Amino acid sequence: MNTLSGRRTRVLAATTATAGLLLVAACTSSDDGGSGSKTAAGGVELVKGGQLTTCTHLPYPPFQSEIDGKVQGFDVSLIDLVAKDLGVKQEILDTPFENFKTGAFLNSGECDLAAAGMTITDERKKNVDFSDPYFDATQALLVAKGSGISSLADAKAKKVKLGAQAQTTGEDYVKSQGFDPVSFESSDAVLNGLRSGQVKAVVIDYPVVQGWLKDKANADAFQVADNINTGEQYGFTVKKGNTKLRDAINKALADAKADGTYKKLYEKWIGPYDESVASPAAS
Repeated sequence: MNTLSGRRTRVLAATTATAGLLLVAACTSSDDGGSGSKTAAGGVELVKGGQLTTCTHLPYPPFQSEIDGKVQGFDVSLIDLVAKDLGVKQEILDTPFENFKTGAFLNSGECDLAAAGMTITDERKKNVDFSDPYFDATQALLVAKGSGISSLADAKAKKVKLGAQAQTTGEDYVKSQGFDPVSFESSDAVLNGLRSGQVKAVVIDYPVVQGWLKDKANADAFQVADNINTGEQYGFTVKKGNTKLRDAINKALADAKADGTYKKLYEKWIGPYDESVASPAAS
């Protein structure tokens, strides 16, 4: 997700700024025994009894997308660990991407937290509280094979029409480099823009590109021309002042890194594990 870091493969349902689609995550955590209490383990207050409600914007593989009728991915699996510690189940609310900059659904009590491959930035910290970083991210420049584009600087010199996902840090970065990118609403649309020739190159989070290139048709057609280290780290967000839930998320992340669960999930959803991501520095 990036300024907001978002990416998607299929629109599951139309959403508005005030409504979302509730989806059940693939989840191993226990229920609340029917008590319906809004107070979970550790005194964490929840917006709905018996569940940890997560805001996201679908799809954004490999972090969250619908697979076999369930929302699954790296973010989903990590938040399942939080839900398990709290003794509840995770429910996912698919919401508009614009929601994440303002923390609107956190403030209105629609969601307990947001998990959307979201980059930690000082600007966002004004509206939400971030967990510890859980993922180091880079941006990738994806081009058609045989395009002759070798880097972002080369794309600029050749005045290549560039695409990016709207309201993401990838879009912000290329604008800072002097581009006037074509803005696409979702990661699906970014890829389709490249496929259709609407743009000649795209910049988007590298893990998203990794996911695309797992598809043979994409791997045959496209290649990464440049990997851009922008120093981005992803974090989960909670409503400002919700320290108990933030601490519960941080504990689950620390435990997962200590016992090997994080490595296992990383290899499942992202790819080969780099030890340096196990303990990303606080942003």
